[in-house]
Amino acid sequence: MIENRERFERTLALFDAANAEDPNLDEGQPKELLYGRRMSEMLARFAPDASEAAQLAVRAQHIRRWTVPRSSYPMNKEGYHAWRTGLYTFHADTAGELMRQAGYDEAMIERVKKAVGKRGIKVNPDSQMLEDTANLVFIEHYMLAFAQSKPEYDEEKWLQIIRRTWGKMSKSAQDFALAGRIRLPEPLVPLITKAVSGER
Repeated sequence: MIENRERFERTLALFDAANAEDPNLDEGQPKELLYGRRMSEMLARFAPDASEAAQLAVRAQHIRRWTVPRSSYPMNKEGYHAWRTGLYTFHADTAGELMRQAGYDEAMIERVKKAVGKRGIKVNPDSQMLEDTANLVFIEHYMLAFAQSKPEYDEEKWLQIIRRTWGKMSKSAQDFALAGRIRLPEPLVPLITKAVSGER
């Protein structure tokens, strides 16, 4: 339930305005603006009764991501993990500041920042809801393009990637995907089936 619909919509508009500045395009739209809207659309399908905090968090998941490029960290495994961790804090702080502008209190801001910052996954429902939504969006919209960008990956590597993604999801998100509620990337369906069934 949304406590104050006007404030909620104002905050989403602020998030969207921030992401509309993304110079990178996807399907003719600013990349992160499209991503945020895909996140909200997936959440509405997966968990239509999601909390206000979760609804705000999914829209802010990648807010202004292009301003912290991967190249700003060392180009090795440690640098990648440092970049990802830094992004969690950056996205959370950016979302929190825009929520403050829209008139949210610190309790709700902290709740959303905890989810966007990926804190307490598996124990914090808002964080897990964001994680579930992000993985469902990845499978439906981005997994195929990612696969096509990594022709050097063999089947075993792909099974690892899919199982890692699957393992981050709650049972309800897994069931949602397997029930045909999302569009699976057709060329990858055999691999996905093999990965989640535990076959080698």
